[in-house]
Amino acid sequence: MKFITFLKDGKETVGMLFGDEAVIVNDILSSHGLPSRGNMLDLIDGIAGGTDILRVLESADPAAFSRLPAADLKLLAPIPYPRRNIFCLGKNYAAHANEVKLTKLSGSGIPAAPVYFTKTAMPAVASGDCIRFSRGVTTMVDYEAELAVVIGKSGKDIRPADAESYVFGYTIINDVSARDLQSRHEQWFKGKNLDTFCPMGPCIVDKSEMPFPVALGIRCTVNGELRQDSNTRELIFDLATVISDLSKGLTLLPGDIISTGTPSGVGAGFDPPRFLTDGDLVECTVEGIGTLSNRVRAEA
Repeated sequence: MKFITFLKDGKETVGMLFGDEAVIVNDILSSHGLPSRGNMLDLIDGIAGGTDILRVLESADPAAFSRLPAADLKLLAPIPYPRRNIFCLGKNYAAHANEVKLTKLSGSGIPAAPVYFTKTAMPAVASGDCIRFSRGVTTMVDYEAELAVVIGKSGKDIRPADAESYVFGYTIINDVSARDLQSRHEQWFKGKNLDTFCPMGPCIVDKSEMPFPVALGIRCTVNGELRQDSNTRELIFDLATVISDLSKGLTLLPGDIISTGTPSGVGAGFDPPRFLTDGDLVECTVEGIGTLSNRVRAEA
């Protein structure tokens, strides 16, 4: 199952993708006498509540419902307004950890424990929308293609062996970063949290569609040029480890998002660096999920 969020009659609407068409989730739920859900977080909450929602959606026959051409929909990020900041992993691919060490953006090499920071999304930017920044604020904007995991139920002190049961699904995040701000402030929050710096999407794929542990190709192109090309099997700290470690003493909630880090090939790692400029097209692709595509708009 692939879930999307889109605008219909000016309202946030959740749909399921069936090939190149979408069916409104509430149409499926109402056909079984189940209450409607206002947005993706509400849907995840309902599924976490142990209702029949997941069974009904899994068995849905798209031919029984009105279908909308997916290409005609105005997509939003799957979760435009997360309840909390997105939990992010830094330096979670060995080759990227080494390239940022060389750029002096971070400390020494491969970390011995997961490196966490958070990223705001108010709202997260949809696939097809623009990454915007002012040259008066930053001139070193970079891309970072990442697999993100969406939590499906509350949990604390989760054992690694139980981690998959807490997953709702997977999406893509571009952890856009202002490297000059990241370096100047000697921490990552400011440089990674400018407006529009959290593209997310284009969909959330249900966990049943993916292997666990995940082993998915992950790529990023800029104007069609391949910059990042790796596989999530190269994660230093895999999803089971991250979910377990993050949940120690910290309750994870339905709808929480964990962005798992980026592979090597970021703009800052080139000599000379290759940062994003006005008009660039950044496309982040994760196998089995799709492509998150955003144009860059740099303003004076």
